[in-house]
Amino acid sequence: MKQIYFNHDGNIDDLVSYLLLLQAPDIKLLGVGAIDADGYVDPAVEVCRKMTDRFNLRGDKLEIAKSDSRAVNQFPQEWRTASYSFNYLPLLNESGKMVTKQAELPAHLDMIAKLKSATEPITLVMTGPLTDLARALDEDPAIERKISKLYWMGGSLDGHGNVVMVNADGSQEWNAFWDPQAVSRVLASHIPMQIVGLESSEELPLTDELRMHWASLRKYPAMDLVGQGYSLLVNPPVQTAQLYFWDVLTTISALYPEVVSEVEQRKVRVITSGIAQGRMEDAPNGREITLVTKANKELFFKRFDELLEQSK
Repeated sequence: MKQIYFNHDGNIDDLVSYLLLLQAPDIKLLGVGAIDADGYVDPAVEVCRKMTDRFNLRGDKLEIAKSDSRAVNQFPQEWRTASYSFNYLPLLNESGKMVTKQAELPAHLDMIAKLKSATEPITLVMTGPLTDLARALDEDPAIERKISKLYWMGGSLDGHGNVVMVNADGSQEWNAFWDPQAVSRVLASHIPMQIVGLESSEELPLTDELRMHWASLRKYPAMDLVGQGYSLLVNPPVQTAQLYFWDVLTTISALYPEVVSEVEQRKVRVITSGIAQGRMEDAPNGREITLVTKANKELFFKRFDELLEQSK
């Protein structure tokens, strides 16, 4: 049985990813940490506690860890408020209480504790910045041996980014830009890495047809929650840009590797200073990673629906 630790940054795709992990069969979820990046961390932690109460299909014993990591470059405020909106959705607040507790340790130390207690190497899924993992590795380098593989949504290797800031040249992806030094620290490890970058999920856009599809399946509570969640997204992160299922592809590919139809082995490095900080680029002497280049659209949405239709 695959054992998974999930670390995310609290926006809609991250929260939907957590919902999918709660519904997935034949895994054990060891722990969850939320970081103060693309969503505000306090409502993100509360959402995860409420979703655990309502949708913990396997009954895993879970607490939600709150990160105390801080940004080098913080996400725009207007993107981050979605975590507050999601936290107010009626479906998550029917009971009027939260049973699942917040973990006592901050997320990077919670990650260390869960890794050290695991009976076998675990799968690490991260859909936000890599800072908690970088801090965990600095705190206890021995945990590297406890990670069988890291699935990360971050970076871009085709020359385009989604950062529009005065201190950036536009070539960066936000999760890498949030803390470039953390990316460098993780690349310096020997943890096998599969990366979903901005270019990895062009077959998987968020469309009005999908919104109507979810609306037609409201009888499944998890599907209803997903439809409500994505209804909160009106404007794309970069104006005129298309939203894709970056985080969700990262998560589903950890559960069902066959959803990824094409990958490339690349040697990469990250720039950590100047207006290009956060840019990941090919480098002959860089760290080898597996870059997802194409997904099986039909299989992706089949697995997506199957997981959500298990809810009651």
